[in-house]
Amino acid sequence: MSSSSSSSSSRKEFDVKQILRIRWRWFGHPAVPAPHSPPLGDYFAGRGTGSSPGDGPSVSGCRNTCLSFLSALSVYLSFYSFLSSSSSPPASSSSLSSPFLTAGQGDPWGLGTSNSSATLSSCVSLEPCACPEECVFTALSHADVTFRKMEGYLRTRQLCDVTLVAGDRRIPAHRLVLSSVSDYFAAMFTSDVREAKQDEVKMEGVDPDALWVLVQYAYTGRLELREDTIESLLSASCLLQLSSVVQACCSFLMKQLHPSNCLGIRSYADAQGCNDLQRAAHAYTMEHFLEVVGGQEFLLLPVEEMERLLTSDDINVPDEETVVTALLTWVRHDEAARQPHLPSLLAHVRLPLLQPQFLADLESNPLLRDSVECQRLLMEGMKYHLLPQRRPLLQSPRTRPRKATVGALFAVGGMDATKGATSIEQYCLRRDTWRQVATMSGRRLQFGVAVLDGRLYVVGGRDGLKTLNTVECYNPHSKTWSVMPPMSTHRHGLGVAVLEGPMYAVGGHDGWSYLSTVERWDPQARQWSFIASMATPRSTVGVAVLNGKLYAVGGRDGSSCLRSVECFDPHTNRWSSCSPMAKRRGGVGVATWNGFLYAIGGHDAPASSLSSRLSDCVERYDPQTDAWTAVAPMSISRDAVGVCLLGDRLYAVGGYDGQVYLNTVEAYDPQTNEWTQVHTHTPTHSHTVTHTLTQKTPYV
Repeated sequence: MSSSSSSSSSRKEFDVKQILRIRWRWFGHPAVPAPHSPPLGDYFAGRGTGSSPGDGPSVSGCRNTCLSFLSALSVYLSFYSFLSSSSSPPASSSSLSSPFLTAGQGDPWGLGTSNSSATLSSCVSLEPCACPEECVFTALSHADVTFRKMEGYLRTRQLCDVTLVAGDRRIPAHRLVLSSVSDYFAAMFTSDVREAKQDEVKMEGVDPDALWVLVQYAYTGRLELREDTIESLLSASCLLQLSSVVQACCSFLMKQLHPSNCLGIRSYADAQGCNDLQRAAHAYTMEHFLEVVGGQEFLLLPVEEMERLLTSDDINVPDEETVVTALLTWVRHDEAARQPHLPSLLAHVRLPLLQPQFLADLESNPLLRDSVECQRLLMEGMKYHLLPQRRPLLQSPRTRPRKATVGALFAVGGMDATKGATSIEQYCLRRDTWRQVATMSGRRLQFGVAVLDGRLYVVGGRDGLKTLNTVECYNPHSKTWSVMPPMSTHRHGLGVAVLEGPMYAVGGHDGWSYLSTVERWDPQARQWSFIASMATPRSTVGVAVLNGKLYAVGGRDGSSCLRSVECFDPHTNRWSSCSPMAKRRGGVGVATWNGFLYAIGGHDAPASSLSSRLSDCVERYDPQTDAWTAVAPMSISRDAVGVCLLGDRLYAVGGYDGQVYLNTVEAYDPQTNEWTQVHTHTPTHSHTVTHTLTQKTPYV
């Protein structure tokens, strides 16, 4: 009884973990003999052919002994598990059940391999262990510690297997580290090339100091960027294909851009193939052109780079005169070498767009006076001014204005989801962006807009309840609004345009009837007065100015949309009829370009109809022949579309397509007879009124 009691006590004191540790030590390791030990087969079969059975244990004896021990161990562990099950949860398959053996490959005794043995065997390979996450240990600082040790080996020149030679500098390194960081070194050391087997590798065309800095970066991941070394560092990192270093160097140089260095950085980035940096430097040069031309880099530009600047439409200049002045300054810096290139460079200047007086002064300039080709180009510009009726025939790249000189397009109000937008948005052609610049004092629909003396006039319209006769004026420079004297007549659906100084409010609807009356605003006297009325009442009429006359196009007269067109001569105070359009159009947008009048979009329906037949077609009127011609249609139908000229293209903004109010914009190029999509402005606007605000009166 006492022996039984002591046996039970000893069992309780026996640690199961100790058993598992013994089991793992005995059976968990792969069956690999220790160094200098005989093979296991020889051990069990007897050492040598002459050995007697008594010289060593027999295979069967050892096998039986092991089997007996394992059976006892398994029974004991099962019994222990049974005893402890009453006070503890059932053991998982990975705990107490693990001592049971499973036969498998690699078992030299044929007894099976334990789970811990299988786990250990899988960890011997390079494949990830299929262990539960709680059984995996991860050293979070492993990479940092390892690379610090590698850096220490580099400092002490231990275990280095390659030496990089740049100039008179010899840099020891480890191939594995270099290849893991640089694609250039990876290709060199893992390919069948001569350098892969050399102990020393010559690095041609690499700055030695930059190479040493980049080798240190491979070990530390740290890099110091300084203005005096950034170029050599960027060149070396481009060669070694260190993309992260290249990006860091480019970002550093982008922050250093200045009018005094942007041209040099642009040229350097172009040579290195750093496209993002090249684009950033080019954009900076275009934006700050007025400051760039005053720097030393501009005066030292080669001919090719100067030509590249002159051909760009994106130069931020107030007028073309600035470009001519910059070109002549550059030529004078090295007149003997550069004057022969002046004719080819002058061909990229938009001479026809110069002011007439400035163009005439150029004719006697000493740099241009003796050049036949320069004189020919100047004469071309003069013809453009002297023969305005021939301008459609004189179109060339030199007549296309630069984006910064065309002014800005304003989209004013319109219909949106709130049934009446009050915002004013401005479109910058050079940046291809829209931004809100102002808000009207109140809601207006179907009003007119015109630009007079650099200010934006908003005339008439309706506020949703009543028709308005009020006028307000926005100054884009001071960003302020002012209230102007009202019209004599309340009008919505009117057309507004400026002709030779005064502003005209044409037709519309007063809330009761369609109007044929016209009022004129005198900016000097600051008052409105009536002039001759049109022959036909017109609301939602398109109005534009061409060749010193005011045109009223289409509209509605109360019964239907109109095809008819009328023309007003301010010198005779009379309206006359013109050739009608091919299509009836209400809500039509009109604009002029190079002696032609364009009628764009609109609708054709009786006044009582609830559904409108919308139009995407465009017609062009030639006052010389008094004839309309169909040109390329828009991509979609647009009623109540805002239309204006910006540069040498006509822009159609917003409108209504029969289902939704539009925020899309498209531009028409009369020279190619094609429409293209333009960057969309954010709100959706119908009945949007657009106008172009320029710094000087364009030649039309």
